[in-house]
Amino acid sequence: MKEIAKLKQLPPVYTGKWASATDEEVQEELEKGTPYTYRFRVPKEGSLKINDLIRDEVVMKVSWNLDTLGDFVIMRSNGQPVYNFCVTVDDATMAISHVIRAEEHLPNTLRQALLYKALGFAMPTFAHVSLILAPDRSKLSKRHGATSVGQFKEMGFLPQAMVNYLALLGWGDGTENEFFTLESLVEKFSIDRVNKGGAIFDSTKLRWMNGQHLRSLPSEELNKLIGERWKSSGILTVSDGPYVEEAVALLKDGIDLITDSDKALSNLLSYPLWATLTSPEGKHVLEDKLSEVSSSLLAAYDGGELLQALEEGPAGWQRWVKSFGKTLKRKGKSLFMPLRVLLTGKLHGPDMGASVLLLHKAGSYGIVAPQVGFVTLEDRFKMLREVEWEALNKDESLLESAAPASN
Repeated sequence: MKEIAKLKQLPPVYTGKWASATDEEVQEELEKGTPYTYRFRVPKEGSLKINDLIRDEVVMKVSWNLDTLGDFVIMRSNGQPVYNFCVTVDDATMAISHVIRAEEHLPNTLRQALLYKALGFAMPTFAHVSLILAPDRSKLSKRHGATSVGQFKEMGFLPQAMVNYLALLGWGDGTENEFFTLESLVEKFSIDRVNKGGAIFDSTKLRWMNGQHLRSLPSEELNKLIGERWKSSGILTVSDGPYVEEAVALLKDGIDLITDSDKALSNLLSYPLWATLTSPEGKHVLEDKLSEVSSSLLAAYDGGELLQALEEGPAGWQRWVKSFGKTLKRKGKSLFMPLRVLLTGKLHGPDMGASVLLLHKAGSYGIVAPQVGFVTLEDRFKMLREVEWEALNKDESLLESAAPASN
């Protein structure tokens, strides 16, 4: 049967061989022990109309089914009823009013509609949603990335962000708004605004949306989520407290996924001074008399001025920076860029004052796990003392020999 259908370029259908068999022929096969199935006899003519909330009226003419459907099995030879028969009876007996599912189920809907009609059940309202597509417009599959809710959770996505994003795949409220809480979705969602066309799954957009939801969480909830993450991933030895709260407040704008917080904090605690000084972008800072700023900074550290300012918090830091700039006759970028490089080892990053205060506290509190590779302020100043500034400024060929030993 399948071979003949293939030759005719038609889907394999039951030819109806036993549909008109006599009672004697059937009895003869039963006595032989021949396996048999129960089939639904599809009407030979007429049409069947199914009202679809998304696709308007889907008209399926039964007269086509001799070529495309045929009498279909409702009970297998082992006595087990098939899906289409089971789901029809189950939905009808539970008084299901709406059946919303993927467009892939349209062929099943035809079979189920025939069963509803034959059994005298009230037909539910159907809605066939378009498939979610990959960026290449193929059907989304494992080869395109995560496919289960559990995988997305492990990657750091929030439930509310997933719901928000999935709701927008083929639906909108008619405005430019894309951020919805579950409550607002319940209030605004209407199936008549669901599109017929397939929607592209954009992982970049999902990441952005997760960041929006993450940063909209109440501070207590956000601190708890990220604090527990830092402890479980082995960066910190605590999951709550003032340090966690201040670190989350400083770093949250650069965190879209909960898992991003690991990199954000590890980056804050690192001190890639040498890589920065020898980079093309770092060369401009180096040439702006960075060695003189370093000498003054070391003097401020040795004299206790800097540490005293850090102990006083943000206000103390601001006073010290202002005084330090006046001493060097620097302000703005010419002051803050060399200070950032010398204290954080980086050219860019979150607010420098808040960063340095957190570095000071991390060293004082002793809450950073040993394996993280945290470079304390004390060790940073040791490294600054070992930098051979003349070699760095004089000849690039001497850069390697000028590299300080890293602890």
